[in-house]
Amino acid sequence: MSLNSSRPIASPYASVVVDAGQRSPTAGRSAWEPLRQPMFRLFWIASLASNLGTWIHEVGAGWLMTTLDATPEMVAAVRTSMALPIVFLAIPAGVLADRIDKRHLLIGTQSILLFVTAMLAVSTATGVITAWGLLAMTFIIGLGMVVHVPTWQSAIPELVPRWQISRAVGLGSISFNLARAVGPAIGGVLIALLGIWSTFAINAISFAGVLTVLIRWRRDTTETSRGRSFFSSMRQGIRYVALKRTMRHVMLGVVLFVLPGSALWSLMPLYAKTALGWGAQGFGILVAMIGVGAVVGASMLPRVRSRLGSDRTIAAAMTLYAIGMLTLSSEPAWPILLAATLLMGCGWMATLTTLNATAQITLPSRLRARGMGCYLTMMAGSMSLGSFVWGQTAGAIGMSGAMLASGIAMIATAMISLLFPLAATLDDA
Repeated sequence: MSLNSSRPIASPYASVVVDAGQRSPTAGRSAWEPLRQPMFRLFWIASLASNLGTWIHEVGAGWLMTTLDATPEMVAAVRTSMALPIVFLAIPAGVLADRIDKRHLLIGTQSILLFVTAMLAVSTATGVITAWGLLAMTFIIGLGMVVHVPTWQSAIPELVPRWQISRAVGLGSISFNLARAVGPAIGGVLIALLGIWSTFAINAISFAGVLTVLIRWRRDTTETSRGRSFFSSMRQGIRYVALKRTMRHVMLGVVLFVLPGSALWSLMPLYAKTALGWGAQGFGILVAMIGVGAVVGASMLPRVRSRLGSDRTIAAAMTLYAIGMLTLSSEPAWPILLAATLLMGCGWMATLTTLNATAQITLPSRLRARGMGCYLTMMAGSMSLGSFVWGQTAGAIGMSGAMLASGIAMIATAMISLLFPLAATLDDA
């Protein structure tokens, strides 16, 4: 499962915090320079493998549900079951990440994730898995990830020099989106050649790889932050987010984007199977094109943001996403369909990267894990609610109608987002 994320559940949820105004004395050097740090290099390779396992697993879980219960509500529930733990536990998990030795916590969560994913592979291979069993195991995986993500976030700055943190962030994004571009297609091939169980087995192997790296890691520092009680620390993080204007606008931006945008992620497996008549490989290609679009969006984002500013960049990215969704609702020819998913990948990446980076720069270091826990809670909550709503909507008015409604809603939220500007800290970044 993913070590870096920008999605519903997945992961779109992990990122590394960068201090505002931080500049390297050698700012012109390669973006790959953090890989010269031996431990970071191992972490990055493990992260890439785990991200690949995540997207292979995503294809398998979504496709498995279409074979167990192909109703829109149940297919959408796969994503909801993964996101729900983050809704309720991301903030407490952020407090844990500030108070417990990170290495021990990461080893514990990876061990749980390895065990549950292996059980899912075995139960699928033997044919004993049920729709509700899949949802239960997905929920447990979500519980493990909700502890893992903020802990991983706060551990990354220990692996590179301070001036390389921004490059490490970029490498994390590259890892995630390379995996998203390739993983779904691999998942489709694995399903066709070996069966759905193999997608979960590959993800379990990726967890084993991460565990190996964590066991080798010897932290230079093991201090924890326990000056306040657990609940006092939690309240402190929530209070900061609630009182800081920029953070309030970031949270609202997440809601405005993810609520309508979640229709794509929750309905895509069923859309590929029923509306398009494509198999697992076709579904994998759709998700892969979104990943390619995200990589393109990541490469263009600094230039676009320098011209438009953060607020108009977000509105433009939301509009791109809406255009893609409206195109999908018409069930077009496959070249247009793939172009639409490419646009949606660009829009998804540009919107959430800008919002996430604004949150990272705004949060003080002492509140990083807790503040990002709030961010993850808002994102996962919007994803869970949106997935439920669009699943019900598709069941009531059909797949095309739900996607049409989602696209129209996204256009409206793009305009509303301009009423809640972000701070200008990223415009020159």
